[in-house]
Amino acid sequence: MARKLGRTTDQRKALLRGLATDLIIHERLETTEAKAKELRSVVDKMITLGKRGDLHARRQAAAFLYNAEANENEDAVQKLFSDIATRYEDRQGGYTRVLKLGPRRGDGAEMAIIELV
Repeated sequence: MARKLGRTTDQRKALLRGLATDLIIHERLETTEAKAKELRSVVDKMITLGKRGDLHARRQAAAFLYNAEANENEDAVQKLFSDIATRYEDRQGGYTRVLKLGPRRGDGAEMAIIELV
């Protein structure tokens, strides 16, 4: 069952789109454990699209990923298809790793680092 993360559907989709875009660009994020675990499946699907590499897959990825600034979307999609997809050509899934960090100082939320393997 998918986690709801205490948000409505559109807020949750927006959150995961933003996190997925950032993870593809930076290859490593620090976030809460629940968000990291939910983000795993989203990013794995994006990398699978990247490995497919056809025009339809590229458009699907471009429709999902955000462009935070004028051209950052193209950077994320470009990086996904040219750099990241080629790196995982021989790997059958499991493209991300979640490392637990322990509780956050302010509210005690369990924190984690999610990174591309």
